Amino acid sequence: MSRNTALWTPTEEFIKSSNLQQYRLWLARTQQLEFEDYKSLWQWSVDHLEDFWASIWSYFDINSDYDEVLADDKMPGAKWFTGARVNYAQEVFDRKSLHHPALVYKTEMTDVQEMSWEELETAVASCRAFLKSCGVEKGDRVVAFMSNIPEATIAFLACCSLGAVWSSCSPDFGVNSVVERFKQIRPKVLFAVNGYTYNSKPYPKIDVVRQICELIPSISDVVWVQFLAQAPVMELAKKRNHRWSDVMEHKAKLEFDLVDFAHPIWILYSSGTTGNPKAITHSQGGVLLEHLKYLAFHNDVKPGERFFWFATTGWMMWNFVQASLLMGATAVLFDGSPAYPDLNAMWQFVEDADIQHFGTSAPFLVACMRAGLTPGTELDLSKLRSIGSTGSPLPPEAFDWVYDHVQRDLWLCSMSGGTDVCTAFVGGCPERPVYEGSIQCRALGVSLYAYDENALEVYDAVGEMVITKAMPSMPIYFWGDSDMKRYRSSYFDMYPGIWRHGDWILIDGRDQLTIYGRSDATLNRQGVRIGTSEIYRALDQISELKDSLIVNLELEGGRHFMPLFVKLDDGLVLDEELIHKINWTLRNTYSPRHVPDDIIQVVDIPYTISGKKMEAPIKRILLGHPLQKAINLDAMRNPECVQEYMELSKTLKL
Repeated sequence: MSRNTALWTPTEEFIKSSNLQQYRLWLARTQQLEFEDYKSLWQWSVDHLEDFWASIWSYFDINSDYDEVLADDKMPGAKWFTGARVNYAQEVFDRKSLHHPALVYKTEMTDVQEMSWEELETAVASCRAFLKSCGVEKGDRVVAFMSNIPEATIAFLACCSLGAVWSSCSPDFGVNSVVERFKQIRPKVLFAVNGYTYNSKPYPKIDVVRQICELIPSISDVVWVQFLAQAPVMELAKKRNHRWSDVMEHKAKLEFDLVDFAHPIWILYSSGTTGNPKAITHSQGGVLLEHLKYLAFHNDVKPGERFFWFATTGWMMWNFVQASLLMGATAVLFDGSPAYPDLNAMWQFVEDADIQHFGTSAPFLVACMRAGLTPGTELDLSKLRSIGSTGSPLPPEAFDWVYDHVQRDLWLCSMSGGTDVCTAFVGGCPERPVYEGSIQCRALGVSLYAYDENALEVYDAVGEMVITKAMPSMPIYFWGDSDMKRYRSSYFDMYPGIWRHGDWILIDGRDQLTIYGRSDATLNRQGVRIGTSEIYRALDQISELKDSLIVNLELEGGRHFMPLFVKLDDGLVLDEELIHKINWTLRNTYSPRHVPDDIIQVVDIPYTISGKKMEAPIKRILLGHPLQKAINLDAMRNPECVQEYMELSKTLKL
């Protein structure tokens, strides 16, 4: 099908009933602002940034006054809504419903269950009282090593209600991954499952939790959630140990501590490409406004609708799912493998849980396409009205598959954002058609452009994705980065004062967008970003390896190929035993996603003169870019080694 042919066009009724249209009417009625199309509305939102965000505050009736919308607009360091006092959790419960459940949830081993708003409020109040009894105060860190289950949502909302700072990792993380993240922020309380299941296999995690607690002395209290019935719960020495049932015995009325707009709400983590993962800290007010805007206008989530995204507590999309509660919607949770007992499991879940908004990763949709699934003819998906896709670019063929084999009258919202802002920069627009391979719009309030190497805007050409004006949900800082050095180097090195995100993007003549993968060395593995330094830290344990280099190649049709290049000690040859040792080390130190698709022995690893591994240039060479455009040989310490990778680019079976 031609990329100029619309796969789906919103009906007049769909547009009129959308949250975006209601906002437009409100702007006309209260601000005397009218716009002929979405592009003119977007242009106003970025040209008049303060007016736009003030309108979001008023439209959603935030429970606070403020002094000034944007007291300082510099990046980084913008000062939003000075004088405001807010609480994200309070805004959630102000929108509760008596007519719809707050949570719908299941695991691989259980049926679909529901939790009412009343039950959620009671549980959050109990957990809040428990945290206070542990001495948790405003600004203290509370962390979770938890599955995607209601207990995680409850603990997060309780933490947020106190003005404490939340952070979480999923239980498939290895000890090193968790400690590298949590130790930076000195948490006081840890919530932990005793294990989890994946593909019906139990994975006890008691010993991992013990090691985490031994390596992070700031943890004073551990709350055990017994996810695996067959695994005993350990009493950890030098810690106060609690069961989840103990937490729920605390009875109290739910209250909320108001905090400054810029007060931290949670800490997410970068992939750890250079050094320890960056502890990305977001503000209560910033993510509150951003989530209200995005869930309402770009996902069109309405009260009572069921919003699901396949995620774990170690991915920002878990935080994003909690934001659906701000819409008065039902947050849908699932823990386990999306392919157990087969790839139809998630589509069956859509039917069983009456899901209206189904979010997943591009690799999952590609896998369903390749498996020849036809869920639209085998299941009742009549309540499903949107599919969200993120994690990596969704290839054109997967767009076609969704409309051919899931549902014809369906809004496919491909979106792209990141842990950095806990939202999407580009995504769905309920007023525009869906075209094969394209993302519908730049999100409101996001001053996004494609830049060439001279920092000039380009259209109908691939450029660096940049954000030229501040967003409320940009990080307030990286925890522990007191001089903002890591923050600035992460986003502002290439274009001073302008955020460079690290994606290749094209803005076409329809004002729609296509993303062409990463422009930096970050690994995009099955929709989850992995830092190269995690791979290298694990490989450092293997004495036979002298050096290594890892890249991930985004290929046509949504395929990915992640080769690992290894330089061995003199006289050694890469054999099956060593390959097994490398894969075992990566899987057990971090996760199965860290295991490469192929391991290739090379003579040398390329370095810059300043001693940095050259992942991005080698990636470009392997993808067939001309040598002169792929790498600067003059900047290399060992340019003679490049020829080997040039030859490999011809022989790799991509």
